Amino acid sequence: MFNTALFDLDGVVLDTESQYTVCWDRIGKVYKPDIPHFAHLIKGQTLTQIFDRYFKDEEKVQHEIENQLIEFEKNMDYAYIPGVVAFIKDLKQHHVNTAIVTSSNQQKMANVYQCHPEFATLFDVIFTSEDFKRSKPEPDCYLTAAAHFAVSHNQCVVFEDSINGLKAGKAAQMKVCGLATTNSIETVKPLSDMVIKDFVGMSYEKLCEII
Repeated sequence: MFNTALFDLDGVVLDTESQYTVCWDRIGKVYKPDIPHFAHLIKGQTLTQIFDRYFKDEEKVQHEIENQLIEFEKNMDYAYIPGVVAFIKDLKQHHVNTAIVTSSNQQKMANVYQCHPEFATLFDVIFTSEDFKRSKPEPDCYLTAAAHFAVSHNQCVVFEDSINGLKAGKAAQMKVCGLATTNSIETVKPLSDMVIKDFVGMSYEKLCEII
């Protein structure tokens, strides 16, 4: 029986993924024009990981990109995915552990808290990129969350939208609920135990029935 719900942030709790796609595609066209669909390629990875993989030893470029992201995230629209707040509150009423597990850093989260002062109270704990060494698609972040709650992998359900995130949940041997917010249902389904478009109508009881 599951007792722990682990949520990715962008594209799962917050409707921000499409905004990041625009931002990172623009960055990709400027700095990596030889790599098509750059935004899709880096989804779910930490900024440190992106720099290590694609901009290693390019300190000037890293600094420029970091500054662009800081300004971009200050002005983002941090709207909730439909139904997610009600769903999380329902989980908590049934004593389910809840956590954010994101590749975003604490600086970005400060913008989220400013927009949604109640955000931190919705979850028992919030894990950011500073809390694990290897990012998605490696399972480290979700295993870290499970260890925090002292639960086994088969007691956890992961909510993810990106390919790297879905792979991370599977690599952690957890049940995975894929959200078709960033990718199509057809793309998400092979890496998910269940697929939803958003959280409208979702509840603790319904989740128990599905998984």
